[in-house]
Amino acid sequence: MPYTYDNHNIFAKILRGEIPNNTVLETTHSLAFHDINPQAPVHVLVIPKGPYVTYDHFAQAASDAEILDFTRAIGEVCRVTDVQPGEAGNGFRAISNAGTDGVQDVPHLHVHIMGGRHMGRMVTQQ
Repeated sequence: MPYTYDNHNIFAKILRGEIPNNTVLETTHSLAFHDINPQAPVHVLVIPKGPYVTYDHFAQAASDAEILDFTRAIGEVCRVTDVQPGEAGNGFRAISNAGTDGVQDVPHLHVHIMGGRHMGRMVTQQ
């Protein structure tokens, strides 16, 4: 499936500085910021700076440097927000929604890092 990136999505606007954010971490290839509608005490979004729609798109098209940076950024966000299990926190959930069935709201890859409370079951059968 070809991926068409929408340069007008909210995360693209955040990356261009058109919309402010509450930054947690910024690296060469990634940006992490607090979610504006948090679903847990810790709810941070980690996005690549490149124009990637979903995680599979990113995994197939990003450079090795982008993939390494993004992966390390997620680890650093978990560290600085104290959600790492066995450290200060009791664990976290990392979620990346993709496409319509995955209930993706913004067509720019983003990983939700959520923690600070018990998260419950991930998916219920319907």
